[in-house]
Amino acid sequence: MNGKDYYIPAAALAIALAFKLPALRHNWREPLLRSVCALLTLAGAVFTFAAPPTIEAVNRWTGITNFSAPLVYCLISAFSASCLVLIVNWRGGPPEQTRRISRRWILGYATVIVILMTLFLLGDAPVERLRDFDTFYANTPYMGQMIGLYLLAHNVAAFVMVAMCWRWSLQVRGWLRTGLMIIVVGYILNLSYDAAKMSAVVGRWVGLGPRLDDLSTFVAPPLAAAGALISAIGFVLPLLCQRLSDSWQHWSTYRRLGPLWHEVRISAPDTPVGVQMSWWSAADIRVIQRESDIHDGFLHLGPYFDRSHRDDALARAYAAGADEDTARAVADAAMVAAAVRARAADPEGRVIGASDEGAPPPADGPRDLVRISHALRNSRVVAECRRQSSLSGR
Repeated sequence: MNGKDYYIPAAALAIALAFKLPALRHNWREPLLRSVCALLTLAGAVFTFAAPPTIEAVNRWTGITNFSAPLVYCLISAFSASCLVLIVNWRGGPPEQTRRISRRWILGYATVIVILMTLFLLGDAPVERLRDFDTFYANTPYMGQMIGLYLLAHNVAAFVMVAMCWRWSLQVRGWLRTGLMIIVVGYILNLSYDAAKMSAVVGRWVGLGPRLDDLSTFVAPPLAAAGALISAIGFVLPLLCQRLSDSWQHWSTYRRLGPLWHEVRISAPDTPVGVQMSWWSAADIRVIQRESDIHDGFLHLGPYFDRSHRDDALARAYAAGADEDTARAVADAAMVAAAVRARAADPEGRVIGASDEGAPPPADGPRDLVRISHALRNSRVVAECRRQSSLSGR
């Protein structure tokens, strides 16, 4: 693999991180979001610093021959820890238990990183090796132990990740299960990387010489690159799809509230104009504003609500075979439609203050408002009530 084979995945991970940073800035205390950003950062760093051109540059900048080797090993260990911490926070559970398990993984791999750097400082690696450091120094005192330790730590993380994600995937559905299965595939590739590396290193330890070196030099790196990238996709995909799904749900609710919003905000002549939203406002904020406008409209139309319209529409809806929720929504919609017509027929506001009728009872929140909005547009009972109230003047 040459430099671009490392830098292209690193750039893709950097782009994904850039999209996450604004959310991190506003929700710094969210453990799951912090874990995602840490994983993307460390995965990108592994790709960047494992590229041969970067290895050579780091060795030159530090003035320490082969300093890139322990640096990459430490980044791989930190990335392994970030994956474990992310899966712990992602799965959830009692907050204290989640924090305790996360701290244990972080402390364990921080210890591995300290030992890796200590072994490198104790050892001697005078010949710069850009691609085959592992096999070249496998039998060197301290260096061999450092190589074995980083491979063992990576292997443990890979086994734990495969086991945790596989068990979890059997308990869930949808995008979460898809993401977990993608992570399992990625970590199976990581296990293949470990197998290739360990085969070559153990081959050196048992005296086979360079016979298996190609497994470490040419087979393992593509497996590691593919495994890390696929695993990162598995982590990000369910979160991204959930975000898109939530956004779609909000926009759908916003659109479905439209008929009711127009009925109480535009058809009622003196209803005050709501707050103007900028075009970039988030969908959930727009939904909240639209619901607020509707409730304000209900308060404005309150004196014109006539329960007889609601009771009549409720009876008609039941007679037409509607279920309880639908019948109530139709009844509320009919009362709103009649109130709008009554308000339009009273431009001087003579009725205001003369009635103690309150707003209709969409007290269960947005879902009831959506039902009422749907009934306003589609219910024949509401259409008939609207027609009758227009003819009668109220």
